[in-house]
This record gives sequence, C-alpha cells and structure tokens, in this order.
Amino acid sequence: MNQQTLGYHSGKTVLHRLNATAKMLFLLIVTIATMTTYDTRFLVFVGVASLGLFKLGNIQWHQISFVMKFILFFSLLNILAIYLFEPEYGVSLYGTRHVLWIGWGRFTFTQEELFYLGNVALKYFSTIPLALTFLLTTNPSSFASSLNKLGISYKISYAVALALRYIPDIQEDFFSISQAQQARGLEMSKKGKFSQRITGISQIVLPLIFSSLDRIETISTAMELRRFGQKKKRTWYVEEPFKVSDYLVIVLALSLFLITLALFHVNGGRFYNPFM
Repeated sequence: MNQQTLGYHSGKTVLHRLNATAKMLFLLIVTIATMTTYDTRFLVFVGVASLGLFKLGNIQWHQISFVMKFILFFSLLNILAIYLFEPEYGVSLYGTRHVLWIGWGRFTFTQEELFYLGNVALKYFSTIPLALTFLLTTNPSSFASSLNKLGISYKISYAVALALRYIPDIQEDFFSISQAQQARGLEMSKKGKFSQRITGISQIVLPLIFSSLDRIETISTAMELRRFGQKKKRTWYVEEPFKVSDYLVIVLALSLFLITLALFHVNGGRFYNPFM
C-alpha cells in the first residue's frame, strides 16, 4: 500500500540525492518558462524530458496513475471549455484559417484551433510530471528547508511539509476504510456500478476530512506547547550544502528559461506560428 500512495518515497537515485532547494528552483524556473511560451517545439522537448525523469527517479506508473488520469480528465474538460467559448481563437492568434470540419453556426474546427489546443495540452504534460517527480523524490523536511532558504517564513515552510506528510497518511486511511467497506459487502471496486462507487467514496471522504482536521488541531496544539514559532529563525536538521550537481541543475533551468526568451525574439512573441 505504501508504494501506491502519492508522496515521498525514499530512494538512492540521482534525483533523490539532489539538494531540495536546487530541485525547487528548477521546478519554479522551468514551470515559468513553459507557462509563458507557446512554442510547440520547446513544449514537446520539456514534456518528453520531464517524462524521462520518471525513469531517472525510479517512479512507477502505479504510484502516479490516479493523479495522471485525474489531470487528463480535467485537462480534456478545460480544452473542451476553451473550444466551446471561443472556437475561432486559434484563427485570431495565427492569422490564417484552414477548416478541418464545418459544424453549425460558429462551431467550426480549424487547424489553427487544433494547434492551439494541442499547445495548451502540452503545457499540462510539460509541468505536471515535473511537479510529481519533485513530490515523490523530495523529503518533506528537505522541502521545508528549501522553502525557508528561498526566503519563505519557516512557519509556512513547516506547514507545507506537514501537509505533504499527511497526503500519504490520508490515502492509506482511505484505502483501509475502502477495503473494510468492501469486506462488509459494499462494492467500491471497478466491478461495481459507477453511482454505487461515487456514493461509497462520498461516505468515506467527508468523515476522513473531519478526522484530518482533528489531527491538524492536535498537532497545532502540540507545537504551540513546545513554543514553535517564538523565534524569528530556526535551524534545519536536514539542510545540506550545494554540490556541483545542484549547481548544474540550476544552470540547466536558467538555460531553458533563456531559450524561451530567445524564442520570443525568433517567433516575434509567445506563439510559434507554423501557418505563416
């Protein structure tokens, strides 16, 4: 069960050995770069490379399958909403119009719209694997230390670390309750009806949320009794100095960001236009 939860999994890979601050900076810089550009070539490169990080970090599909399917579902919803609200947006962006399908009214489908929607989808699959890789290969305490080193209050950093530690615990509680419910005759697996599964999940999620809030209150009280937050600064047991590999990761992130700036100049803006 521990291998199926979405959270930190210890390991000895190259990604696990990297400094958490270096990984955090890489994630922020590359995410900003991919979010600001619509150059398809760059997005494809980052997307393929980020998927390769799963192999480099020894991340198995069953660890991220649920999240990836969840993201895929909402990505499709977002793309559909973009098309429904403005089916000719790609035409206005790229300045040409090549019709693939003549619908009814204003709902036509063009190569330009398809290309734009494809770029939107690429943005999701360029950044989400990076975030998942960071989450699964970074110790929450190291993550909190990296946030504090970047200038964020250690109180906020510690809160983020606690939240990350609770994600696997909540998932394990959910799986345990789900299996107990199935043992009592309530079918919640893929064999059951969709409506039955939704009802069963809702009966588990709400009590689980309230029990999690009770845990948060207990931990907050315990930390206050230990005078947490009384000092302006604190030291970190897991803080590590930068190594050569960490500097190389930051240089790589800055290089990717500079490439996006160069592409702005080459493309004359954020958008790569293959229709000109």
